[in-house]
Order: sequence, then structure tokens, then C-alpha cells
Amino acid sequence: MPPLTKRWQVARQPDAEAERNLQDYPPILRKILYNRGYSTPEAARQYLRAEAPGGTDPNNMLGIPVAVKRISFAIGRRESIAIYGDYDVDGVTATALLTQILRRLGADVRGYIPNRFEEGYGLNNEAIDSLHSAGVKLVITVDCGIRSIAEADHARHLGLDLIISDHHHPGSEIPHALAVIDPKQPGDLYPEKELAGVGLAYKLAAALIEEVNEASDPSLNVEDTLDLVAVGTVSDLAPLVGENRALVRAGLKRIRQPQRQGFMSLIGVSGLKAANITASDIGFALGPRLNAAGRLDSALAALELLLTEDIFQAGQISQQLEIQNRERQQITREILLQAEQLALAEDPNALLLFAADPSFNPGVVGLAASRLTETYYRPAIVAQKGEYLTRGSCRSIPEFHITRALDQCAELMEHHGGHAAAAGFTVRNENLPLLVDRLRAQAFQELSQLDLRPTLTADVELPLSDLSVEILKYLEMLEPTGTKNQQAVFVSRNIKLKNSRAVGKENAHLKLTVTDGYITYDAIAFRQGHWLGQLPDKLDLMYTFEINEFNGRSTLQLNVRDLKPAGSPD
Repeated sequence: MPPLTKRWQVARQPDAEAERNLQDYPPILRKILYNRGYSTPEAARQYLRAEAPGGTDPNNMLGIPVAVKRISFAIGRRESIAIYGDYDVDGVTATALLTQILRRLGADVRGYIPNRFEEGYGLNNEAIDSLHSAGVKLVITVDCGIRSIAEADHARHLGLDLIISDHHHPGSEIPHALAVIDPKQPGDLYPEKELAGVGLAYKLAAALIEEVNEASDPSLNVEDTLDLVAVGTVSDLAPLVGENRALVRAGLKRIRQPQRQGFMSLIGVSGLKAANITASDIGFALGPRLNAAGRLDSALAALELLLTEDIFQAGQISQQLEIQNRERQQITREILLQAEQLALAEDPNALLLFAADPSFNPGVVGLAASRLTETYYRPAIVAQKGEYLTRGSCRSIPEFHITRALDQCAELMEHHGGHAAAAGFTVRNENLPLLVDRLRAQAFQELSQLDLRPTLTADVELPLSDLSVEILKYLEMLEPTGTKNQQAVFVSRNIKLKNSRAVGKENAHLKLTVTDGYITYDAIAFRQGHWLGQLPDKLDLMYTFEINEFNGRSTLQLNVRDLKPAGSPD
């Protein structure tokens, strides 16, 4: 299947009222603010300052007051507490955050992260039994548990108190736990519904410190954990708007002057400069390395890295994660190639792509599914088929809510859960064919009448020669950028191509030099090597504008999102 043609959409111009309201800002910034929905002076100011919305006191969240009382009691009685986290970056950072804070408050606390390969995702009865036998009196989940109905009942039967903290979408039933913290649950009036798991852990920690810390540790400040919040939130692709934006911006300030030994070492092996780290660096460098531990082995190494104060241990673990990340990249490439062949062999035009194989590493099937969805703009499922159970990872497109689709097949699966765009499930092998058939039927019903092509949106169309260093100052004000707060995107048309060459592994990327006759820029087009030898003399470009630092030199560069022959329809 050839690469998908993409729709281009240039955002509309600000209306007259917005122009008046935003007149204190330069025209380009005015357009960018308007495109993001900030059309009043107050909204624009709150966004640019990354201020949290009102009403975000932790105690406004359902479940937190009850949870704080129970945790305070456990600390006072020296009861054993376990923080039970997921094995991804969000879960690991959340586990580290609560473990760190509870230790400082004098609690007897341990972190527990299930092994992806032996235990699978979320709460499981065997782990609950093990913790109970070890004398644990209170289990606090982070980034998991909202759909663990049977496991919550099992804990209650054992007399083990359970607090569930999770940001995933609840099912039709809420677990019977001592307290359930999830702003997406019915009846929760907390205004910010999109906090990551580590964001919820931060809110719980803030409420806990306010309740019990006066005499414990005057130097304890929950803001010391904002580095963890930033890394977990960005890595989990949580929307960088509202409270998330405020937390991540504050967290980035701490990462740029790192105090946590684990981050110092991880930044070192990643080849980054701490002072210049952005949300993009978290997403493409720090997050994947932390994730590598749980994808290939146990996430406990990543947890140890975030909690250790030993410089030698931190260095050793960081090197281990670097090696595992390179191995993960190679395994992902191999699985992607095989999954693509399997998915397309059955039906090249399928509206839902599916591939399962016993040889697939369950730690990277989600990455392969994500790449399939990105390449073909279809929901995709890649699964590892075991002797009795198949564990699948799903990625989807805005037109198809994958978790809602799985909900319609709940009786076929052992476990499932996730978000609109990403989910996972465990199913008995005998039920797998029916599950796939029903998901494909849903995909056909919802997608068959649609023109399925990705839509790329630009903020501003302008001549290439209108770009200037000054614009970069405005772009910095948009940071942190990421999910639902993308970098500013520009379109320039009828650009002359001076030269081009392929770069990267397997010539996957393009390096270009372009000009409008007045100014010349270098450009990089990632994953667009297929254009080599087919580029016309004149191009329309959609791109972001950035500083490229290489070999000690800083140059202005276009980062090309898409390109097409000049004059092609949008």
C-alpha cells in the first residue's frame, strides 16, 4: 500500500473580536492563540503562563479525603504499605513518587510493579496474596485498578485495604475498594479529567503532606516530585493543556536543573543537555529508555533508578536501560515487519489491522501497533499468542474509540481497558477469532463510509522569507508542546528545491535545502525517504520551525511534517 496522502487544513484567521482581544500580541502569536481556543486576554494569559485552572485543590477529587485518612492511620501505626504500579513510564514514575513521599513521612512502604511477562497488566490475585502474606495492610494502586472488580473483591475478602488510583476510563462498575481516585468516575466534580496516573499520585501526595507533615519533615515539599510528574505525563501522551500543562512546565524547570540522581544519569546516557530539555526530549529520549526495562524484562530497574541516591548505582542502571532500549528498537523493527505482512496478507484494505504470533514480544507489540496505525491510518491490534491466552495491544484513530469497541466485547475477554486511542486486552485463545470478527464488524460499521486519511492542521500560511529568529521567541511561549497542544505548524507554498539526499538507517529520512528566492533553509523530513528521486522542482511544505544543534553549531531548520508538489490540492 503506498504512503497515504494527507489532508492539509490551514486554521482559520482570528475573527474581528479576537483580533481586538489579542491586539497586545504579535500577529503570528495572535493566530496561534486563536487556533488553540484562547481568544480572550484572560484565556491567553492563563495559557501562556501555564496556569492551572481553578478548583484543583486535591481534596476536591472524589476519594482523596478518605484515602488520606487511611494512609495517615497506616503511617501512625507503622503498617506496611505497598504502592502497586503499572510497568510503563507513567506507572513507574507514579510508584516512585508515592514511595518517595511516604518514606519521607516515615511510612513502612515498598513499591510493587508486576512483571509484564509473568503477571500481565494491572492487579492480579497472586500478587495480592503475596503482599498479604508478607504482612502488607494497605495497597495503593497507581495507573491501574479501575477495572479490577474481582481483584478488589479478593483483597477485601482477605481483609487487605485497597485504595485505587487510576486515570483510565472506568467500566460499567466501580471496584469495591476503600477509596477510588479517578476523575473520570461518575460523580467526580474535579475539573481536570485528563491527569496522568502520576498526576493523580501527585495530587494524593499533596493532600497527604498537607494532612500529616507538619511535625514530620518541614523540608518536605511535594513540588520536589514535579520532575517525575513531567516525565510520566509526557510519556503517557496525556494532553498538555490545563493542569497537565502547568505541572509539566514546572517539572521541566526541575529537570533542567536535575537534583534526582537517576535523571542526571539518564540524561547523560541519552546525550542530552539538561539545560535545554523539552517535552519532546522526554517523549523521544528519556521516556523510551525508562520504558525499555518493562518492555524487555522487569520495570523494577527503572523504579530503582528513580529512587536511588547512589551515583554509581544510577550510572549502572542508566547504562543497562540504554542497552535495553537499543535492543527494544531492533525487536520493534523485526516485529513491525512481520506484523505488517500478517495484517496485510489477509486483507490489504481491512478497516482494522490485526496480527498475532507466538513469537511476538508482548513488551513491544504496542509500539508495532502504533506504527501500523500511523502508516495506514487504521485501528491496529498486534498481539502475542501464548499457549492459552493472547495478550493484545491496540492503537486507534480519532474516528474509532478503541476502548469503547472492546467494551462491546467484554464478555469474550479476561481483562481489557485503556483510552480512546490506546488499549490492551487479554483473551482466551478459543475466543480470539470471534473477538477479532466482532471488532472488525464494529470498525466496518463506523468507518466504511468515511474517507480515512489523516488530517494535518497548520496554524499559519506564510512566505518562507517571513520566518525569523524572533518567531522562535513566540514559539517558546507555547511550551510544553505535545498531545492536544502541538507545536506551531506553518505552510509555505511554491518553494524551490535546491537539493535533497536520503539520510538515516535504510535511507528513511530526507535532508533538503529549499528557497523562495529570498532566503534559503535546510530542512529535515523524517520517515519520508520514499520521496527520494520523485521530488519536483517546486514544493508546498508543511513544517515546524526550530533550531538544529549539531556538532556544536546551531542553525535554523524546517522540520517537515508533509510535502507535496506545488499546487496540489489540500
